[in-house]
Amino acid sequence: MEQINQPLVLKSPRQLLLDHYYTRKMVKSIPFLLLFFFFSEANSIIQQQPKPKPKELIGSLIKIQNNSNVNNACSTYYTVTIKTSCSSTSFTRDQISLAFGDAYGNQVYAKRIDDPSSRTFERCSTDTFQIYGPCMYGKICHLYLLRMGSDGWKPDSVKIYDRNTGTVKFNYNTFVPYGVWFGFDFCNTIHHNIKVSVV
Repeated sequence: MEQINQPLVLKSPRQLLLDHYYTRKMVKSIPFLLLFFFFSEANSIIQQQPKPKPKELIGSLIKIQNNSNVNNACSTYYTVTIKTSCSSTSFTRDQISLAFGDAYGNQVYAKRIDDPSSRTFERCSTDTFQIYGPCMYGKICHLYLLRMGSDGWKPDSVKIYDRNTGTVKFNYNTFVPYGVWFGFDFCNTIHHNIKVSVV
């Protein structure tokens, strides 16, 4: 037979009533605790949804073209604001090209927007450009950057303002790889089965 070496504790009637009270209170608070846990976990799951990340332009649906080849009855200026990340290289001498467009095939291409002599794309800087190109008839839904050079460059975000369709923002926050068009294409989520060309 097994012996128990712990002393037996006798509780007073007052202590028994307090134990009973706190036990009932705990049982009543369990549903509240479960709800609190559920909503806090659901909130963290919602916050952890992956953000769209830029990727390399692959495939034949998008074709980068020069603006001079586009026969569009309407042309306009776009305000492009590029914020360079604070974790980018201190400056870059790399050649930076930009292409964006809508789901209807209207495209704008800027062959070279960099200018090392004017301190363009320095770490933590914001640079604004006026780029002339054909009018967009839909919301700007794709944007690609091309970097040529060895310094490296990490844009934080690119905002494009079009007076017809408003402002759209693309969040990069990653280094643009060398020699490939790198960015976003949300056009297929806006209009399915429309072939898109980037200028």
